[in-house]
Amino acid sequence: MEPTQNPQHLEDYGASQIQVLEGLEAVRKRPGMYIGSTGPRGLHHLVYEIVDNSIDEAMAGFCTDINVEILDGDIIRVRDNGRGIPVGIHPQKGIPTVTVVFTVLHAGGKFGGGAYKVSGGLHGVGASVVNALSEWLEVEVCDGEKIYKQRYERGVAVTELQVVGEGKETGTRVTFKPDGEIFEDLVFDYDTLLTRLREQAFLNAGLRIHLTDLRPGHEDTHDELCYEGGIRSFVEFLQKKTGSEVLHEDVISISGTAGDSIAEIAMQYNDSYNEVMYSFANDIRTIEGGTHETGFKAALTRVFNDYGRKFGLLKEQDKNLSGEDCREGLTVVISVKLTDAQFEGQTKAKLGNTEIRTLVESIVYDKLMTYFEENPAVARAVFDKAINAARVRDAARRARDLARRKTALETASLPGKLADCSDKNPENTEIFIVEGDSAGGSAKQGRDRRYQAILPLWGKMLNVEKARLDKVYGNEKLMPVVTALGTGIGEEFDISKLRYGKIVIMADADVDGHHIRTLLLTFFFRFMRPLVEQGHIYIAQPPLYRLSKGKKLFYAFSDRERDQIMAENPGLDIQRYKGLGEMDAEQLWETTMNPADRTMIKIEMEDAAAADEIFTILMGDKVEPRREFIQKNARYVQNLDI
Repeated sequence: MEPTQNPQHLEDYGASQIQVLEGLEAVRKRPGMYIGSTGPRGLHHLVYEIVDNSIDEAMAGFCTDINVEILDGDIIRVRDNGRGIPVGIHPQKGIPTVTVVFTVLHAGGKFGGGAYKVSGGLHGVGASVVNALSEWLEVEVCDGEKIYKQRYERGVAVTELQVVGEGKETGTRVTFKPDGEIFEDLVFDYDTLLTRLREQAFLNAGLRIHLTDLRPGHEDTHDELCYEGGIRSFVEFLQKKTGSEVLHEDVISISGTAGDSIAEIAMQYNDSYNEVMYSFANDIRTIEGGTHETGFKAALTRVFNDYGRKFGLLKEQDKNLSGEDCREGLTVVISVKLTDAQFEGQTKAKLGNTEIRTLVESIVYDKLMTYFEENPAVARAVFDKAINAARVRDAARRARDLARRKTALETASLPGKLADCSDKNPENTEIFIVEGDSAGGSAKQGRDRRYQAILPLWGKMLNVEKARLDKVYGNEKLMPVVTALGTGIGEEFDISKLRYGKIVIMADADVDGHHIRTLLLTFFFRFMRPLVEQGHIYIAQPPLYRLSKGKKLFYAFSDRERDQIMAENPGLDIQRYKGLGEMDAEQLWETTMNPADRTMIKIEMEDAAAADEIFTILMGDKVEPRREFIQKNARYVQNLDI
């Protein structure tokens, strides 16, 4: 049954029967507390929360198929063949349980401990939060005999739970339209949903997930996701996307249990310099890691050093390998499932359960050591890579010391091209890394000297995706950035020495500018990752157009905004900015640098994690993955003035 957008309310359904919601008004007032943001990320989070409830049914063994559809008008419909949300009267609330689930915070099978041993969902508030933040939502439940339906508008039940048919199937169907009063943008991105749903299919071997786009112009866009190999298939998928050569054919698979807790690890090494680690707890991506990652890293390092000592690969005089050495070129997926998952933060970025570290560390040490002893050729291949990484780390240390001595001899503690600010408190200061001397000159003239520093860069810098740390030291393009920021890089990185609270990349809005941004972001992500993790990196958004006539002056940051301004103000003269250098100091300040008016994109860890594989594809050695990416995404740059 398709959603009814304007239902005929029952005449006898009075105000006294409308549910008074428990806490849902707070959700609408402070949605960011529950879904992270009201931007695109929060919008897509609504879908994840409903899907997570279906995933819980799958983890409990009652659901084999989940269908997610994007309907015309960016309405979402999620269907599963689980048991169906209970429709009986809730003993405490005196209303149908399904109504409680969608209208009461912290209500659901995740709080009593009886319905699910392990579950995802957003602290058990997922369904009610989605309901509160939707213009309308309809839920249909099939219990094997009857089909029940109820409708809500902005979190309030506007119909009773009604029997609308009969059927032998079981399951739940939720259809909702996000609320335009809450969200900045109501358009769902298919690829964003596909990435998340693919992860869920990998994490639940054999579960079949369908994603279908039914919006006009998107017909025939459909993906069926089912992976019998589980997280082993996940690792193979990630390796294929990087295009790197694997050092051993088989994916190493490790699993173990302790009580009701389960840990699974799949890992494989390749010939790249990068580490790709995906960790999950109860199928929720833990972007900031946690105890399961800590346990894995500790065990892996111990295995390498103990194995090396036992079989003579590390001599008595050799230093132990570091964790970074042991993880170079590693692709690993860590998935743990536990009954009482303790997450740090409302959106579950980091796992805090101490007992899961013990489980992961124990099984990884025992089983990986056994695997290496039974597969000495694999052990030797990955060990040689780790030894080489250690040598490069030593070379990087020597290069760093040489660079320091050179700097000391030149008696210049900061880069010569840096125009520093007078305020020294990083809570107040920001540095603009600007492409080109011309734009750098305008930025220096237009800035507020009290708290804004300018560092011009010129030409293309080193592609660090193809270089190790020892090649960074002494590089004339990158070292001025390192010196200006003050934190150091690699193992000596110290966030407490950061000189500027905001690091703003300001480049032209053309292909070269995009390339420079990507090179800098790759560098920060690979060698100064805490800057990304702690939210210090920003992308400036200079305007594309200047529209004027007489005293009227407008700036447009997109073609759509240009067209809208022109429609409202006919006869304007249009200037297309080819680059930052075409703006004078006053224009650059007004549009791009003035905190009161500017727009900047903050780079967050979730963005960086998603960009990790794109960096590898675009900046790595392999041609075929890069060609596939460009062919798929060429439509997004067809309007650039190249």
